[in-house]
Amino acid sequence: MRFIETPIAGAWLVEPEPRGDERGFFSRLWCREELAAHGLNGNFVQCNNSFSRSRGTLRGLHYQAPPHAEAKLVGCIRGRIFDVIVDLRGDSPTSRNWFGRELTQDNRLMIYVPEGCAHGYLTLEDASEVIYPVTAAYHGELERGLRWDDPVIGIEWPIPPSVVSQKDREWPDLA
Repeated sequence: MRFIETPIAGAWLVEPEPRGDERGFFSRLWCREELAAHGLNGNFVQCNNSFSRSRGTLRGLHYQAPPHAEAKLVGCIRGRIFDVIVDLRGDSPTSRNWFGRELTQDNRLMIYVPEGCAHGYLTLEDASEVIYPVTAAYHGELERGLRWDDPVIGIEWPIPPSVVSQKDREWPDLA
């Protein structure tokens, strides 16, 4: 696995290194020891799967508050998405900054989202599917969110969202 720094403190692009032969390939999607060697939490407790029918579907920006804040390792296994992290950690040198990257079934990149960061994505193709293990079980009472179009953050989405849930439209702005 290759770890590529992002502009967000503690967030990484993770690139599997497939080993191939005439059958196809094999690669590790994550390794607790390799994550730990980069100072990352790899103690995943559940793995989530999300399927979106339509191009332009926006999911996010979500996070879970302490004491059940979670880190995520997000990958796109079908289609294409534009994946975004927003640093909400007040003590971080990159607080209030965002980073986005296209994740696809072909590039196989994943993004490690540290605790204290909001996460969301926009589908760039119909029938896009995402998987992501998380380091904390879901606690609905601690679910939080941030508006996807918050002017303080100023995320530059590659296409306009066309499908956004009521809940995601109603998250507050950061200010």
